[in-house]
Amino acid sequence: MLQPGATIGILGGGQLGRMLAVAAAQLGYRTHVLAPDRESVAAQTASSLTRADYHNKVVLADFAAACDVVTYEFENIDVTPVEWLAERVPVHPAPRALRIAQDRIAEKSFVEKLGGRPAPWAPVDSPSDLLAALERIGCPAILKTTRFGYDGKGQTVIRNLGEAPAAWEAIGGPAVLEGFIHFSHEFSILVARGLDGTTVRYDPPHNVHRDAILRTSTLPAPAAIATQAEEATTLAIRIAEELGYVGVLACEFFATENGPVFNEMAPRVHNSGHWTIEGAETSQFENHIRAICGLPLGNTMLTGAQVSMENLIGEDPWVPALSETDAHLHLYGKGEARPGRKMGHVTRVIR
Repeated sequence: MLQPGATIGILGGGQLGRMLAVAAAQLGYRTHVLAPDRESVAAQTASSLTRADYHNKVVLADFAAACDVVTYEFENIDVTPVEWLAERVPVHPAPRALRIAQDRIAEKSFVEKLGGRPAPWAPVDSPSDLLAALERIGCPAILKTTRFGYDGKGQTVIRNLGEAPAAWEAIGGPAVLEGFIHFSHEFSILVARGLDGTTVRYDPPHNVHRDAILRTSTLPAPAAIATQAEEATTLAIRIAEELGYVGVLACEFFATENGPVFNEMAPRVHNSGHWTIEGAETSQFENHIRAICGLPLGNTMLTGAQVSMENLIGEDPWVPALSETDAHLHLYGKGEARPGRKMGHVTRVIR
């Protein structure tokens, strides 16, 4: 167990790192952010910042020496420096989780071996592969890069075979083709797993996306989600146990007539769990810090009868939230409000 005063290293300078640093400070820990970004909102709440490339071995050596444990706040980071750090300082979650989550083919194969059901899919490495996959899976379908896609980036919809050449031109390979599925709701399962293997789970939020970006997460979830939550949670815990996972793991699902269909996993705290800061007894950020530091995990019960989280995207107005009863505003300290950029969120808790 790490004692208060120890230093937690955070790879990445975004809003998730920002909120992790706040949770760590509340428990008496220092945080050291390593990120190459010119603008690092995590640095605004962290104890210290090193602005440098992740592959600089001199920087990595100094970072490892300065930290008692290291975590990461996003998965779009080359796993090589993470593995290098893991040989010198404890890193949670372990690099294997990062390696699998970064590659859609590896991720889907891994989950299928554990009994999970992703949407119909096929690897695509050439235009001929794409046509063969479309013949087998059918249209409409989605062509996605195998790596480094998020918030709708790195993917395109193919509605008929005639759109295949343009889709390949836009995405290229390596890629994965995913078939469309009929679903009623999207939801996520967040679990936290400690160093001793104990796990806690959060209630599943109903997630609504717009333009491939999460807009709202609400609880309690509709019955269509609630009836499938146990099966989805069992899979999420199985994933965590297979990986020897430590920290918060998020798994996204579609609620279908035939049960939950696995979409993807994120080896980190997650946007659909931001509601937990005010809406749960222990936030996802605090439980992640507790887990990687070897502390007992906290209670995940809801603090209200209804909880919702709304992302503030681009120039969405935020001032009105300050006048709302039961509303909690979080701004991420970002400068320019660009379209599609997450600038903050509002959590509403009705007791």
